Amino acid sequence: MDYVKFQQLLYVVLLFLLVGGCSPVQEEQPLGEDEKNVITVSAAASLTDALAEIKDVFEGAHPQVEVVYNFGSSGSLQQQIMQGAPVDLFFSAAEDKFAELLDRGLVTEYVNVVGNQLVLITSGNHLNSIEDLHRVGTVAIGTPETVPAGMYAKEWLQAAGVWVELENQLVFAQDVRQVLTYVETGNAEAGIVFYTDALSSSAVTIVDTAEEGMHTPVKYPLGIVNGSSQREEAMLYYDFLQTEEATAILTKYGFTDLVP
Repeated sequence: MDYVKFQQLLYVVLLFLLVGGCSPVQEEQPLGEDEKNVITVSAAASLTDALAEIKDVFEGAHPQVEVVYNFGSSGSLQQQIMQGAPVDLFFSAAEDKFAELLDRGLVTEYVNVVGNQLVLITSGNHLNSIEDLHRVGTVAIGTPETVPAGMYAKEWLQAAGVWVELENQLVFAQDVRQVLTYVETGNAEAGIVFYTDALSSSAVTIVDTAEEGMHTPVKYPLGIVNGSSQREEAMLYYDFLQTEEATAILTKYGFTDLVP
């Protein structure tokens, strides 16, 4: 290559570098209002009211994260996760619903956030205790195989010695909130729900509370699903649910604080 051609080539290279260096730098733009990172939380139906308030507080502290809830019975939600549903966190009303998820590696860590109590409710019948249920026509409980409140209810009825006697009077519901609705509307004369559900309704009366040892202790574990596509944001929510601010909201709705 002769000297003239070399100078021409050098000139082109320098000109390219100069133009590139003078190009305006594009500043990183924050996410727009319609570009929030969305996390999906599958949660037990009994958490509906408390988590609605927590959502507002959490999103206020993390404006670029949107929380979407999927409420239902813990057993049904567990099955959805096992079938590959796009879920970021699971907030169950029973520890046993985590067992298979842990065994399969679908959830690798969890924390028991709150506890609850089991109560017998009516909307007008004069009952004094669970032993009086033979006096009513229908008793609503959650389906024991999929609804933790129903599983605990069966244990309570068995411990009280009235399960066999009441089997033909039982009406099974798909989640604990449906049990509450059955009693509120008179479609069942009595029902067994969580204490927190009973507190949410002015149409029902608590007539009995399960004593300690009458059923498996009620604990609500929260865990991050391994298939989460928003793990960083899911961890923010996971940590927030263990703060004093979040547990104060949960206890306001009748839950007991179990955070270590």
